[in-house]
Amino acid sequence: MKILLGSNSPRRKELLQSLGFDFEVVSIDCDEVFPENLSVENIAGYLSELKADAYRNLEKNEILLTSDTIVTFEGKVLGKPKNREESVEMLQHLSGKTHQVYTAVSFKSSEKIITKTDVADVEFSEITDQEINFYIENYHPFDKAGSYGIQEWLGMAKISKINGSFYTIMGLPTHLVYETLKDLGF
Repeated sequence: MKILLGSNSPRRKELLQSLGFDFEVVSIDCDEVFPENLSVENIAGYLSELKADAYRNLEKNEILLTSDTIVTFEGKVLGKPKNREESVEMLQHLSGKTHQVYTAVSFKSSEKIITKTDVADVEFSEITDQEINFYIENYHPFDKAGSYGIQEWLGMAKISKINGSFYTIMGLPTHLVYETLKDLGF
């Protein structure tokens, strides 16, 4: 059996390698759009399955792994910032408060799709405008939901508490990936 990782994320690639699995990275082209009436708890799973459905070339002996991470604050989804101003605004909203990070992972075989979602609460201490500017200028968080990476400076310096898996926040719930792949015979 062969694992295909349907993600361009260097973090997901690194985490799957660290779990000890051999895999091949495949490219998936998919518009990540979800229905407006979908509850925040279901969005990451919906998007993860959307990516899995977009990949059509699956052989009998292959498992495709796709994933999606969303950041929510007060019931609203904070996607990837489109520009510097949006990044500043997101980080100002998160400053001194707790938000949720949902990461879903889908396992697609030629017969079925299994999707699992994990959630973690993240609490930031107060973040000054100077710290926000430093982070954005040095780390360019425009490819990250919520405009930050837990493994980068802002996460190290300003996250005061997490309730849940660090790796779920980083973009891949490794405990769910490991257990599911083990159950699937890897």
